[in-house]
Amino acid sequence: MLSRQHKLLVMKIVSLFSVVRGYNIPIIILAQYLSAIFILAPEKRALDILLDFHLLLIVFASAVTIASGYIINNFYDSQKDLINRPNKSMLDRLVSQKTKLTVYFSLNFLAVLMAMIVSWRAFLFFSCYIFLIWFYSHKIKKYPIIGNLTAALLAVIPFFAILLYFYNKISFEEIEDHMGHFAVIWAHAMFLFLLLLIREMIKDLENLKGDLATDYKTIPILYNETTSKRIITILTFLTVLPVYVLINIYDVGYMDIYFYICFVVMLFFLLYLWKSNSKEQYLLLHNVLKFLIVSGVFCIVLINPSVLWHGKNLISRF
Repeated sequence: MLSRQHKLLVMKIVSLFSVVRGYNIPIIILAQYLSAIFILAPEKRALDILLDFHLLLIVFASAVTIASGYIINNFYDSQKDLINRPNKSMLDRLVSQKTKLTVYFSLNFLAVLMAMIVSWRAFLFFSCYIFLIWFYSHKIKKYPIIGNLTAALLAVIPFFAILLYFYNKISFEEIEDHMGHFAVIWAHAMFLFLLLLIREMIKDLENLKGDLATDYKTIPILYNETTSKRIITILTFLTVLPVYVLINIYDVGYMDIYFYICFVVMLFFLLYLWKSNSKEQYLLLHNVLKFLIVSGVFCIVLINPSVLWHGKNLISRF
């Protein structure tokens, strides 16, 4: 049997895993690699991308930066989380604030070190990204609209790190040849951004009690829940635009099945949203969005499974 000290150590490891949301990190890594293979560089073999050492550093620098972002967010939201997520908050408190900050700075140092090995541009990119995450957690998060927009943007930024990596060598003369590919990338990014923004709006409704107690200026607090629901409804219908571009203008292979299913799910999502008025109901809506986002990661493979065996130059089709 484990001794008391060993049990305490295990609990602290579990607590730290909860703080950095370790269950999200593998999904983030997988999403970046699948995006690189099927969206950003489909003309290359999957194996060539997986063996790209500099890409590996960028992917893991992104994952480490996001993990450190969860830590600093947990640090500033400790009081609010006691109200909104008491069980998780008690688990997270098994690790001291000092230890959390030590791990936070260590992870950030590791991220910029990996970025520096790639290039000075990558170093500058991740340095700015780390600062933006801190500034969001410290200041921006408490303000309506801009806080929601920033949170959604910060979640999308790692994919732009990969985008810049693949296209930093494209000359000005070659840009026109790649415009169709850029449009596909931006359409995917916009769809993901809108889903993340809707999720942030749902979280404001879900965390209303804790936000009130800690003086967060969210939309449902400054205005009302009905206003939030109206904005969420508008954002949901806006997701049709990037989906239309991806399905009807460009070729996303069998991934169009995912988008059709998303459309049906989001219609039921809106119907349930307007009937919801409790934390439990908003939590269910939040989980539906998380499921769509995570399942979307795996469905990227449906764009063109043959890319796994041999690259195919999709750019020539645009």
